Amino acid sequence: LQVVLGPHVQQAGSLVAPDRLRFDFSHDKAMTGDEIRQVEGLVNEEILNDIPVDIFEKPIEDAKRMGAMMLFGEKYGDVVRVVQVGDFSLEFCGGTHLQHTSQAGLFKIVSESSSQAGVRRIEAVTGKAALVRTLDQERLLGEIAGTLKTSPVNALASVEKLQNELRARERELGALQKAATGGQVEQLAAGARQVDGFKLVSHAVGEGADAE
Repeated sequence: LQVVLGPHVQQAGSLVAPDRLRFDFSHDKAMTGDEIRQVEGLVNEEILNDIPVDIFEKPIEDAKRMGAMMLFGEKYGDVVRVVQVGDFSLEFCGGTHLQHTSQAGLFKIVSESSSQAGVRRIEAVTGKAALVRTLDQERLLGEIAGTLKTSPVNALASVEKLQNELRARERELGALQKAATGGQVEQLAAGARQVDGFKLVSHAVGEGADAE
């Protein structure tokens, strides 16, 4: 996150489970789709590198001098537990589940949202859960492509074509409705009746008619 979004990013809470995680971090706007893909790419690259995860205890001042990342606002003792993942990650940490990064298998962010003012939240899945999600999405894309009578790789182009055709039909329908009601408006105005000194026109034009 710091590589992609900037050094201002700090951890603001987390949840770690065997196959999923939630991570809150300081950032003032939503991540873009491209930023999410960059973060996923960086993490999965380190997973594939099969980096050993080293765990050791150090006096807190020594750990700080090493550059170990700490959770803002957290209280630590004189001796801290440090988890190091090669040159990629070094932080104070109370627990870890891996001996090598490759044991995570696959990392996939499933949502990015606001946790509170100035804090964003990502939720992600790993391992088998990430694989199952990926396969489910692939199956769904295949079904969508089948409905569109095209291949998965061309599904987006087919949807865009349908959207353009729909917009064109909507414009045509609007023009036809306007033409159909144009003469009707004149007839209705000509047939206005006097009510208490005012001219009144009352008519039901039907659903979908142009308000103007």
